[in-house]
Formats: sequence, structure tokens, C-alpha cells
Amino acid sequence: MKKILVTGGAGFIGSHLVKRLVEEGNEVIVLDILLRGNKIERDVFKSIEFVKGDVKNRDLVNKLVKGCDQVYHFAAVLGVDVVADNPVETMDTEVIGMQNITESALSHDVEKVIYASTSGIYGHSAMQQSVTETIQVDPRTSYAIAKRYNEIYLAAQNEEKGLNSISLRFFNVYGPSQDSRMVIPRFFEQALADDDITVFGNGKQTRDFTYIDDTIKACLMLADKVSGSEIFNIANENEMTIDQLAQEIKKVTNSKSKIEYVQAPKKRYDYEVERRFGSSDKLFNAIGYKPNTDLNTGLNVILKNLKQNA
Repeated sequence: MKKILVTGGAGFIGSHLVKRLVEEGNEVIVLDILLRGNKIERDVFKSIEFVKGDVKNRDLVNKLVKGCDQVYHFAAVLGVDVVADNPVETMDTEVIGMQNITESALSHDVEKVIYASTSGIYGHSAMQQSVTETIQVDPRTSYAIAKRYNEIYLAAQNEEKGLNSISLRFFNVYGPSQDSRMVIPRFFEQALADDDITVFGNGKQTRDFTYIDDTIKACLMLADKVSGSEIFNIANENEMTIDQLAQEIKKVTNSKSKIEYVQAPKKRYDYEVERRFGSSDKLFNAIGYKPNTDLNTGLNVILKNLKQNA
């Protein structure tokens, strides 16, 4: 059993992580500011220590890190519109939060920091191929730039002070309990209401959708098996257009919705990459596993969950 702090643990990815950590018998502390509510299941919530607070609070972070074996640092400002409207808060949360986490981790001999980075770091690079961790990155937004800064910062902390860390570049994680700031729950919401499914642009832009359970499994395996300071893609390696995604959700939900193509808001420009899908070869070579849940299976699990909670 380990004592583990999860920042941002009440969010979508964090709540699924917390559930798995609890199921495996760990002592879990969650730090979350609850700007987007609490997605931790009720039974799981009873089994953890929950602290409402800001990762930018240095004293609070230091207090919670003390005695922990590992820290999963997943706290972040999320959502394209929210990030675009709040670039300073976005960067402060990333940069100040990371400084507080690493400072405390070093002070209290934490064995490893596991950090939620993003595939958005790749920006418009390597458009003609799946992206690997070794290619030249091209972060263009406050969010992606801050994430890349933190990756470099963690590498420097390892080189200079010996802090073990893993940066996880997530590729379009999806699954039950995700909110409609993200494309898949938004499409489900529209399809189940038989409203028009709104697709930005012509729908030909591609993404690599990675199921939440696969993502969490990869995180936990890396945390146990990898030392030093490393960066890993967590990708399904399956390129799909947004138009295909909309059609698949229509099919899964048996929806009468029409697909409407609309111009993306100007503030979304830097986020609207035409093509992005990732290679998980490095991940597989490190732990012998890569995400493998196909999209249809994942979408059906979401539909079942939505019906149960209706």
C-alpha cells in the first residue's frame, strides 16, 4: 500500500485514477479546487481524504505532500473556451502548481511525480505521420506552452536534484463522466436529444481517441516501472476524423440528428489542428502495454452509463 496525493482528483481523468488507486488498496488524498464539480463516485469518496484547495497554495501543498510516496499532479485549467478566456490563470496554475509540487516532493523524499501533460504540445508538427516523443514540438497556446515548460522543468529537477518524474502526453481521453466541454460528450448530448450535431469546420480534422480505462492502466504501470525523468504518449494509435466520430455516435445512439458543419470560433484557431494521432511505441517498449479499446466499445460503455444515470 502507498500513500498517494492526486491533485485535480475530482476531475474526469483524476476521478477515474482515484477510483483505481483506492481499489488497489492505496491511501489516497485528493486536492481539488472544485471549479467543475466533483466526479468522484460516492463510495470512493468515503474512502479517501479530500481537501478543497488550490495547487497554487504553497503551504497547503507542502502539508499534503508530506508522507506521500507518489504524487499524481493532474490539476489544470481545462476546456478550450475556458483556457482561451483565461490564459494567465491557465499558466499560473501550471507553473506555480508545478513549482509547489516539486519543491514539496524534494523536501519530503517523494519517490515519483506523475504529471498530466498533453498531446496539444505537438501543435502543428508532424502532420503527415503519427507523432513520437522525439519529434520537434510546436506548442501554440498558453495551455500547451505551460505544459511543455513543466516537462522541461521536471527534467531539470531530475538532472539537478534527482527527482523522479513521468510526463504523460494524453491523446483525447474519453469515457464515462466526462462533461460537454469535450467533443464526445457534447456529440452524445446532441444525438440523444435528436438535435443537430455541430461539427467545427469540415469535419475532416483527425484525432486519436483514447479510452479512459486504458489511459489509467498505462499511468499506473508507468508509475510502478519507470524511473528517471521520462515523457510518454498515451495514445490509441487510431486516427479518426471528427465527421466519422459524429457518424459513429449517431449510429450508437440510433439518433435522428443531422450533422451541421459550422465555422469554429476565432479563439479556437490555435487548437484546431488538422491532423493528430500518436505513437505509443515508447510506452509499449517500457511496460509491454498500449491502449487497445476500440472506439465503438468505448462509446457503448458511455451510452450505457448515460442511460443508467438518466
